[in-house]
Amino acid sequence: MNVKPLNDHVVVEADSGKEVATRAGIILPDTVDKEKPEQGKVVAAGPGKLLENGSRAMMSVKIGDKILFKKYSPDEIKVDGKEYLVLSEGDILAVIE
Repeated sequence: MNVKPLNDHVVVEADSGKEVATRAGIILPDTVDKEKPEQGKVVAAGPGKLLENGSRAMMSVKIGDKILFKKYSPDEIKVDGKEYLVLSEGDILAVIE
């Protein structure tokens, strides 16, 4: 992947939720009846937010971290035929250990 996020942005590979097939063959995603945060794996992280004094704030996530993030906050991008999400560090709710 040739995407390098800037400032406090991260590129995430989203985990596909569990899907359930109905008897009629319709696939229902795990989130069909409820709103919940999304999960994914950080595949790239920017250097951190630029502070007023010219230094950079340290990122609280790193490549490989599994994270929870707000459902509607990321922007979707496609690189080399694969879909990724780009979001700000502030939209990350937690790191899953």
